[in-house]
Amino acid sequence: MTVRRIVANAATANPREAQAFYGDLLGLEIVMDHGWIVTFAGDEAAARPQLSFASEGGSGAPVPDLSIEVDDVDAVHARAQAAGLEIAYAITDEPWGVRRFFLRDPFGRLVNILAHGGQA
Repeated sequence: MTVRRIVANAATANPREAQAFYGDLLGLEIVMDHGWIVTFAGDEAAARPQLSFASEGGSGAPVPDLSIEVDDVDAVHARAQAAGLEIAYAITDEPWGVRRFFLRDPFGRLVNILAHGGQA
């Protein structure tokens, strides 16, 4: 048996509100839209399924609801600032080799945006 995909499901009254954050800010595309559920995906088909369980978010930060790895964390950070989004944890080079920041999505979830190796 092989796990082929893991999908995070987030409850919300209006799934289309996710477009500005997950579509416009992060560049994900809608791959399924039934009105009651809208699924976004990136173009990388080779991502391994992962689940993380944590007692803290590292460096004393709270545990984020989602972690999203990008190829240019500074560009996403600049777009988030330009959009006036709440940065909940400043962009930081962490001692374990990631550059990241946290922000809130339109539904109040804490999202960790990161790149491995600092600026990837």
